[in-house]
Amino acid sequence: MKIVFATGNPHKLKEIKEIAGNSDIEFILPADGFAPVENGKTFEENSLIKAKEAARVSKMISLADDSGLCVEALNGEPGIRSARYADTPQARIDKLLKAVEPFENRRAEFVCAMTLVDENGNILHTAKGICKGTIAKTQSGNGGFGYDPIFLIEGKNKTMAELSENEKNEISHRGKALRKILELLTP
Repeated sequence: MKIVFATGNPHKLKEIKEIAGNSDIEFILPADGFAPVENGKTFEENSLIKAKEAARVSKMISLADDSGLCVEALNGEPGIRSARYADTPQARIDKLLKAVEPFENRRAEFVCAMTLVDENGNILHTAKGICKGTIAKTQSGNGGFGYDPIFLIEGKNKTMAELSENEKNEISHRGKALRKILELLTP
């Protein structure tokens, strides 16, 4: 079965394919013309917007995720604006570290909302995954992408960027959400 994964982010597509592993689902990129306007106010709304747009341009079953980092001391920021928090990945990390510097509470969570729609954009399934942790004081690790080098995983003494791809996919917000979707698709 082929499912369009509504993203332009090659890291996300690679991660989705790795998490899906041995399933009989092949994830592909959306058709040309995929240009969703992410103007939702929640991860769930943005996920639905992207899934519907991918289905519209591809005329296929489509899966989308919207995810981000929510920091308790910053009232959930950067949240749905995680990818737009600053101009580059390093600038986003630097801005976040500076923003949480005055706070003792560094609790945070990665959140992923996924929406699966049919070829007409009707919702088939939704799922949410959360990975709890704290914001580190300094960057550590070379793996992953985005905020992974500053996200210390709850119950581990490692950042997300210090894990192998397999370890990360087992505990990540995206892994949790996708496994819920895959369970619903597998008879």
